[in-house]
Amino acid sequence: MDADVRMTPVREEQLKERPSKRFRELDIPRLLEWPDGRRAALVLVVEQQTAGRKFSALRLAHYCLDIADLLDTRRVVPVVIFLRDQPREYRLTLAGDDATYLDFHYISAELARMPYRQHRDSDNIVARVNLPNMAHDDSERVQVFADAIRGLFTLEQDPDKRLKYADFIDYYAMLDDAERQRYAAEHPTEATQMKTIFQQAREEGIQQGVQQGVQQGIQQGEARALVRFLERRFGTLPEHIRQRINTADEDTLDRWVDQAATAEHVEDALH
Repeated sequence: MDADVRMTPVREEQLKERPSKRFRELDIPRLLEWPDGRRAALVLVVEQQTAGRKFSALRLAHYCLDIADLLDTRRVVPVVIFLRDQPREYRLTLAGDDATYLDFHYISAELARMPYRQHRDSDNIVARVNLPNMAHDDSERVQVFADAIRGLFTLEQDPDKRLKYADFIDYYAMLDDAERQRYAAEHPTEATQMKTIFQQAREEGIQQGVQQGVQQGIQQGEARALVRFLERRFGTLPEHIRQRINTADEDTLDRWVDQAATAEHVEDALH
């Protein structure tokens, strides 16, 4: 791909056969087009899966067939990014005794099998913030965290994105208290920057709470925390899901938080 390729978002919520049927939702569907015509348009379907054991090749095949039908194309490339353990299945085959009638597979990107050291100096922000999800020894945990944070401050200048990605790195690094103390001692500059980022976010939250009322501030905090938790598990949430969470009352938010921990899909957490 080069700068001439057009990349257009495709609708994430797929069409339902019946109004009562639960919709299927894609993570990152993109239409790639080459304006000079040297290649035919291509649909790239990227799915993020936190737990490989919950992945279903059958469900992904449904996604791809539906989008092929919707866009009237047969040029669809499925990619699945696994944050943790590997999937149970890499291929879906439908066959009888004498012939195979459907042979479906996908490109698998398993972060837990990617050597962290190969990406520790990458200039790709996505690779750098995902260093804690890559393969490394337990003895390297502090250094992995440091390399991810250093990449964040080097490659991302937007304060809001820095906070979002710092929270992501912190969540998946899972450093214990002793490791955090070691990080602060060995990397004082980045540790101070991290502390400043989280302190600013906390102060902003407190100010918003004072301005809008304590109860409303707490409710917004719960909504924000729920959005972050769901995005860690299922990837970026569609705007209509965010809107539902941000406008929900306190009791509803409490129920959704309880359901989110065991839900296999976003819609299961918010019913």
